[in-house]
Amino acid sequence: MNHKAILEKANAAITEGDYEGFLSFCTEDTTWTFVGDRILRGKQAVREYMAATYLEPPKFMVENLIAEGEFVTAIGKINMKNEEGKMTAYSYCDVWRFRDGKMAELEAFVIGI
Repeated sequence: MNHKAILEKANAAITEGDYEGFLSFCTEDTTWTFVGDRILRGKQAVREYMAATYLEPPKFMVENLIAEGEFVTAIGKINMKNEEGKMTAYSYCDVWRFRDGKMAELEAFVIGI
């Protein structure tokens, strides 16, 4: 399976609320950097972030998916509920680096719209 297909399957798992299914596509030492916000190191940190942040599964609208070598860049919109239960919209650009067929690093640029 190519990197784009892996990311598409992983994102489909998130939208279905299957966070463990999503994590199966990540390396154990996966690192997520939310530029200007926080860095998550390892699957457990990502698992805890998802449990706290995804009060219900987010809705992705991928506009562009670009693959080059070990990188896949996803550009689009995401809607998810905030702490008050209000649906909030964001524009995002996720740059994923793959290692051995799994998602090893994420650099995410997320802006509220």
